[in-house]
Amino acid sequence: MMRLFGSRGGSEGEKGHIYKMHEKLVSIGDDYWIEDETGERAYHVDGKALRIRNTLILKDLRGNELYKIQEKLLRIRDTMNIKNADDSLAATVKKDLINILRDKWKVEIPEEPDMEIKGNILDHEYEIESEGRKIAEVSKKWFRIRDSYGVEIEPGQDNALILAIAASLDQMAHD
Repeated sequence: MMRLFGSRGGSEGEKGHIYKMHEKLVSIGDDYWIEDETGERAYHVDGKALRIRNTLILKDLRGNELYKIQEKLLRIRDTMNIKNADDSLAATVKKDLINILRDKWKVEIPEEPDMEIKGNILDHEYEIESEGRKIAEVSKKWFRIRDSYGVEIEPGQDNALILAIAASLDQMAHD
């Protein structure tokens, strides 16, 4: 598997993390494991069925809830909220109203710099930036397995939050 970040962006020798996900991460009511680059299980996604709105729960290996991903009701444009385990807002993912050449999304994080997402969301070829710096890249090119794509995250980022953002984009783009 090709490594994009190598030792850039962190201390000398520090590497980013790569995770393997699947297109249309889960259907509501289905569960799914996110694997790391060695094929080991890293996070569990629980698709909650029988809810008024789409809900996914991102859990660690011990089953602790890290983030809850929910579509926002009564919205003008595609929007999903990502909540912390204590139900406080961690991030809001919104699609830009106008996107002529490529998809552009915004991630608003309370009391932190916003993130921008640019690229082709449907084809899983996009980058996540914060303050003009690439912090994650999503690509199908790293895996030959059908319906799989990789998420590479720069050192020093909240890996679970970046994966929750990728999962919310997947839900919105493939609904």
